[in-house]
Amino acid sequence: MKNNMKKKSRKRLTYTQLIAISFAAVIITGSVLLCLPLSAQNGRPTPFIDALFTAASATCVTGLTVVTTAAHWSFFGKIVILILIQIGGLGLMTLIAVLSVFANKQLGLQSRRLLTQSAGSMRLSDTDTLIKKIVVGTVSMEVFGAICLSIRFIPRYGPWRGIWLSVFHAVSSFCNAGFDVLGESSFSEFRSDIYVNTVLILLIIVGGLGFYVWNDLILSRLKPSKMRLQTKLVLTVSGILFFGGAVWFFFEEKNHSMQGFSVGERLTASFFQSATLRTAGFYTIDQQKLSQGSSMLSSALMLIGGSPGSTAGGLKTTTVAVTLASAFYAGRTVSDVTVFKRRIDERTIKQAAAIVHVYIAVLIAGTVTLCVLEPVSLSDGIFEIASAMGTVGLTTGITPQFCNASKLLIILLMFGGRIGGLSMVTVFAEKKRKVMLERPSEKILIG
Repeated sequence: MKNNMKKKSRKRLTYTQLIAISFAAVIITGSVLLCLPLSAQNGRPTPFIDALFTAASATCVTGLTVVTTAAHWSFFGKIVILILIQIGGLGLMTLIAVLSVFANKQLGLQSRRLLTQSAGSMRLSDTDTLIKKIVVGTVSMEVFGAICLSIRFIPRYGPWRGIWLSVFHAVSSFCNAGFDVLGESSFSEFRSDIYVNTVLILLIIVGGLGFYVWNDLILSRLKPSKMRLQTKLVLTVSGILFFGGAVWFFFEEKNHSMQGFSVGERLTASFFQSATLRTAGFYTIDQQKLSQGSSMLSSALMLIGGSPGSTAGGLKTTTVAVTLASAFYAGRTVSDVTVFKRRIDERTIKQAAAIVHVYIAVLIAGTVTLCVLEPVSLSDGIFEIASAMGTVGLTTGITPQFCNASKLLIILLMFGGRIGGLSMVTVFAEKKRKVMLERPSEKILIG
């Protein structure tokens, strides 16, 4: 009797808390492996804080680094990073579900709910089909990307190194991780190569759309009338951000980071910059040379990030769309918020507003803290914090000089950005029994 009472009194972990714990467990495991002498080029143990930073960045598919990936890590270390990227991109819950399917084990109700929340689906009945489509879609796109990149990389780097670079960057691109093993200049040497840029942009965009959107696009057969509201919002907002950002960079960066570029190079670099801000983290132009306007725009785009249920982080495109739509209708004093002839429920609007508030608050607090800890400018501080929160990985070059306290700050922000703002609040929220009591209301002045 007493044992039963004890079991009932124990607090059950929520699905969000389980997802957060799973990511933390992967990060710690990766950190231990990266600390091994075998993981470093020089054969010496890597300081734990640097290994932890790299493992967190890889698992949270960010790409920020305190050591040069190509120069510091051995082949074993790079393999560990690649595995962490794949786990972080798909999500540990998805991989566990995949193993269960291959082992012919039925998923329980709790596992289905956990997978549904992790992958961004909405219905428990979609779980089995969703697993297959996620795995097939991910493997197909990464293999396709590797084959396409190998056409350029094998003639340039030789067969074995060319294949390795193709596989690593295909996975890193699709998972929106931003890790590269080319060196400190990332893809700058390919800035005029339209073919390589196009392949990387395609992988980044497809990976950032989300598993739920893929599924809906397949079921609707690309017919807008049959697409769900989330798919329409994701495609619309992603398109506006991608093309709008490219146009801005093309004209604004002519005399800054793209000075001396030909028109073709500017066009390619502009589209690549706009795509990589969807939380990819690769770059073909020097981020330190961005104009102040472009730096702030980049920070905003990084903060927005990709779409729900995708390999990307950030606020998410649908969150921004719902928040802007609710603000528009609030100004018109209309009770219902409708988009594409569909009404958005009040709970979703409140959640979107909460996420935006959390991200803005953390951005301000994180920037202030970083500026206190490090001698960085305000614009560089905002850029770095937005990059970490959006799990992007772009930097103005200040990350390797960070002290341990700053590294821990960025690790926490990357972790929070991958889990999600609202999820992080839920992780630490204590469940309380609802009291059926309605408090008296009172009007206040706002605006």
